[in-house]
Amino acid sequence: MLRRSFTTVSAAALMAGLGFTALAEIPFDGPTTGPKAAEGKSIVVVAGDLKNGGILGVTNGIEEAVATIGWDLRVLDGAGSIQGRTAAIGQALALKADGIIINGFDAVEQQAALEGVVNADIPMVAWHSGPKIGCDAPGGLFTNVSTDAMTVSEVAAKWAMNDAEKVGAVIFTDSTYQIAIDKADRIKETIEAMGGTVLEYVDTPIADTSSRMGPLTISLLQKYGDSWTHALAINDLYFDFMGPALASAGISSDDGPQAGSAGDGSEAAFQRIRTTNYQAITVAEPLNLQGWQLVDELNRAMQGEDCSGYVTTPALVTEEGLAKLGDSNQFDPDSPYREAYAAIWGK
Repeated sequence: MLRRSFTTVSAAALMAGLGFTALAEIPFDGPTTGPKAAEGKSIVVVAGDLKNGGILGVTNGIEEAVATIGWDLRVLDGAGSIQGRTAAIGQALALKADGIIINGFDAVEQQAALEGVVNADIPMVAWHSGPKIGCDAPGGLFTNVSTDAMTVSEVAAKWAMNDAEKVGAVIFTDSTYQIAIDKADRIKETIEAMGGTVLEYVDTPIADTSSRMGPLTISLLQKYGDSWTHALAINDLYFDFMGPALASAGISSDDGPQAGSAGDGSEAAFQRIRTTNYQAITVAEPLNLQGWQLVDELNRAMQGEDCSGYVTTPALVTEEGLAKLGDSNQFDPDSPYREAYAAIWGK
């Protein structure tokens, strides 16, 4: 059994399991030039669901960055439903925002509503809006900020294959989001290519995890028993509700299926990993940094500049590594990204 530390490196090194670099040693590898801050702007964040730890973490980073750049900010919560997100986009239009940040939902789902934003000539940037990351994302988006989702999925799958001699995995995804399907497919492909077994591929909405995961967990235990060695999900939120179900069945964290998430690195996930409480790893994104990146990209969009093309690197998070890093429950690289962005903006 192999337990890796909390580390962040290039995508290739993460996949190969080589060349790990301590978190504290990470330099800022993002942009160093760009336009000064546009003055007097008012922007709106349309959040897919603020109960989702990844979306909340990015929103916190946006709020921090906006305070530095000097803009007005309004955050609207889609509350985990398609109708809620549509209504929030409509409200953002009514507010006559100078720019909009789409935070944590698929642009294809909201194509009609987002066409209204494009027609109003309002610049848009996004976090996790679809499978294409970086500049010129579909749906009229200036850029889609993310780590490489396929790398994240492979890292989670390879962790499971390194964790035990015989792996029987259940994969949790949400077909509401194309990126979630793609991530789960890559997890499945990687597990099977390395000789593991995927027992089941479970499609259950992220927004309904509080009501669905308990009964699902018990059903899967009854169906697969000890052959279910690993639970792999496209988001940490699934494991918010798996642990209590396992505990109620009298199964300890050590004896039950080992849980690993291919994103996003929520505070709750870090707490579970730190205390070995029904989650072993997550492949975390630098959520706060990505919030700053979104503000920088929107500043570029509003001023007719090119997108930066920056893609952040994920981190493999384990209990061993967290034990070395104090009390922090988020992946916030110890790099001068705040100072770098403030310098670009002239702040």
